[in-house]
Amino acid sequence: MARKVRHTAIESRSARLKLQVRGKPYPGPSLARGVSLLYRRNRTNGSWVVKASDGHGTYWIRRIADADDFDEANGKDILTFFEAQDVAKRLARGDSGGDNAPVTVDGALNSYEADLKARNSNPYNAQWPRVHLTSVLLAKPVIVLTSIELQKWRDGLLSKMAPSTVNRLCGCLCAALELAARHDQRIQNKQAWDVGLAGLPDAQEARNVILSDEEVRQFVAGAYGLDDKLGLLVDTLAITGARPSQAVRLRVADLDTHPLRPKLSMPKSAKGGGRNRAKKKHERYSVPITVQLAAKLREAANGRPDTAPLFLQTDGIPWGDNPGQTYHRQIDKIVTAIGRDPAEVTIYALRHSSIVRMLLANVPIRLVASLHNTSVQMIERTYSKYITEHSDEISRRALLQQNAPLGENVVALVR
Repeated sequence: MARKVRHTAIESRSARLKLQVRGKPYPGPSLARGVSLLYRRNRTNGSWVVKASDGHGTYWIRRIADADDFDEANGKDILTFFEAQDVAKRLARGDSGGDNAPVTVDGALNSYEADLKARNSNPYNAQWPRVHLTSVLLAKPVIVLTSIELQKWRDGLLSKMAPSTVNRLCGCLCAALELAARHDQRIQNKQAWDVGLAGLPDAQEARNVILSDEEVRQFVAGAYGLDDKLGLLVDTLAITGARPSQAVRLRVADLDTHPLRPKLSMPKSAKGGGRNRAKKKHERYSVPITVQLAAKLREAANGRPDTAPLFLQTDGIPWGDNPGQTYHRQIDKIVTAIGRDPAEVTIYALRHSSIVRMLLANVPIRLVASLHNTSVQMIERTYSKYITEHSDEISRRALLQQNAPLGENVVALVR
């Protein structure tokens, strides 16, 4: 049984009611190193307050429950002096054991990861924030998070990544905190992440770099030069315009090696939210490929069962849900080799280039959207300016041409 600490000034109801009503809490007992229980005297029930060190020289203070000054304790929102001690210690150390224990940021990410897995969604969205969160924030109970500390963390990320990437990372953390708040009604500080992790302005423009056809060919050749297995994946991305996360889920059975019209049954991405992601990820749509790529894929799939992954790494291991974690350094080398900046050009440039290439070839926008598992609205919103920039030759054909001036030796014919 946990040791109870005595403190006559606030231990009993009668002693507390002798204190003057004031906003500043009265000091109470030290419960552990850096953890104290305080008491605030009110005109009605007073309140128990925990004061705890964050381990870095500063303290945070949080109200945990009402005191049983006038009403009887119920073990939840009205606590006795000794019950308040137990809750205060659990809150301070972020203990995840027990129904009343407040969840920490670390625990919220664990729960979010479990939820993503249960919905057959990518657990990386719960794992990614851990790479950048400090140990102090990870250990902190969600219930005591403030907008100031979250905003300071968000702004500190700008020295490491682009504003659009910061926004995506903050979105992942917000989703974990929202889930924690839905499961624990005591978490009432939603404004902390609504304000502290608010999206940065002017950061919505994606790095939709468009490569010329020759640059795409060099990109694919560079991938084959580094690793045949990577080359096969990059080649497929360049021709289909699929997202990497889609391509790596292809199975051998998804390859149709028709001699004239080969194609792939591409898994859908399940983007766009909702609770039916698992169902979406099992859906397929047909994407045409070249005869040359089909031959390479057929050779790679030779002798393997229909249910086996179509793409494997050199060591025979599947690429997994986050192939970028494996190939990102190699892609940077390829981008540098073709004379582009890895900070601007990513493997997604192959997708952007595929979309623009089809649009400039007068493929109907609805068909382009279907072949790339996106919407007409998304293409119009995202690629309009790139289409304008890369369609000079086509648009010039429709310009109104001025009549040629009549020279001295030119006579107009009368009809």
